[in-house]
Amino acid sequence: MTLFEDLRASHDKQRRLLDLLVKTHGDSEGRDDLFKRLRAELENHAAAEERALYIPMMEHDMTQEKARHSVAEHHEIDELLETLEETEYDSPGWLASAKKLQHLVTHHLDEEEQEVFQLAGRALGDSEKASLAKTYRQEMESREAS
Repeated sequence: MTLFEDLRASHDKQRRLLDLLVKTHGDSEGRDDLFKRLRAELENHAAAEERALYIPMMEHDMTQEKARHSVAEHHEIDELLETLEETEYDSPGWLASAKKLQHLVTHHLDEEEQEVFQLAGRALGDSEKASLAKTYRQEMESREAS
């Protein structure tokens, strides 16, 4: 698989987890489990993506601004995850924040797939993309194992 296919597979997983999460109710075991799985997926993906895609993109003028924008969105997602972590599952504000997270993450993933990947595809050479795909997979495996 290519780097972009690997990233899309994680994006699909994130979308599925978000869809399930916003359908949960109150302080349930299901909500807790889904939130923990989503948080781990988002954090692992962001770290691996920044290392394998955004840092290399920052080295090219044509992709630098888009890479910085995407990393900034990762930080916004992190802040919202922290808000959710600090809010009781049965609080009325929890579901509202989860829906806000779903909107933010979905926007971010759509932007990556429709804009970022095309720019990166033009800026990065084939051998570099193959090497970065390996870097991404190794980073994800390492983070998921710990």
